[in-house]
Amino acid sequence: MALTAEQQAEIQLEIDKNKFRLEAELAAGIVAREAEREIARRAQEIAIEQKRNKMELVRLSKEVLVENNRSKPVDSRDISADDITAFAQSLINYVEGEQ
Repeated sequence: MALTAEQQAEIQLEIDKNKFRLEAELAAGIVAREAEREIARRAQEIAIEQKRNKMELVRLSKEVLVENNRSKPVDSRDISADDITAFAQSLINYVEGEQ
């Protein structure tokens, strides 16, 4: 038995609706995965930037301590890694408190 033109149009409409729905779901899944990747990439960039900032504060701490000790006699100029670390941590705490 052959289908009428109206029946064929209804079947084609249902097929097109299903196809559109599936394509939309697929596109949403792709967009969601891309968004997840972008969020992960951004989180990694932030972590790297935070480490870079901490290293910059360590370098700055060393320079400040060396400059402060410049006025002391040569024999009493002693800066340890602990001094630099402590000063850097105080700078980190200050910067984090400013946010």
